[in-house]
Amino acid sequence: MGVIQKEQFIENFQFFDKEIVNEIINIFIDEYPKRMVTLKKNITEKEFDDIRFNAHSIKGVIANFVAPEPQELAKALEIKGSNKDSEGIEELYNKLKEKADMLVEELKELKKEFE
Repeated sequence: MGVIQKEQFIENFQFFDKEIVNEIINIFIDEYPKRMVTLKKNITEKEFDDIRFNAHSIKGVIANFVAPEPQELAKALEIKGSNKDSEGIEELYNKLKEKADMLVEELKELKKEFE
């Protein structure tokens, strides 16, 4: 089973112009690698305010795609940033990366339905 709740995603975007949906997906796919590199750098350098901010930003973008698992992982990173808590943060990042990578692949497939 994938990370996107596909039925809910399609329901959420059913009245949107297909080009807009594709644009939203494309922006995420294009920006995703840089966002994750930045977040990883924030974690490595223990920049907790930046971790909080960037994890919050990623969480918000992922929320558009009805993908609760990576969204919750981003939220957990945001909380760690707020609490200046580095315990287990690398592991959490790796889980987020794994699930967000899956999200990107699923979005590439979903795009076909909006072409």
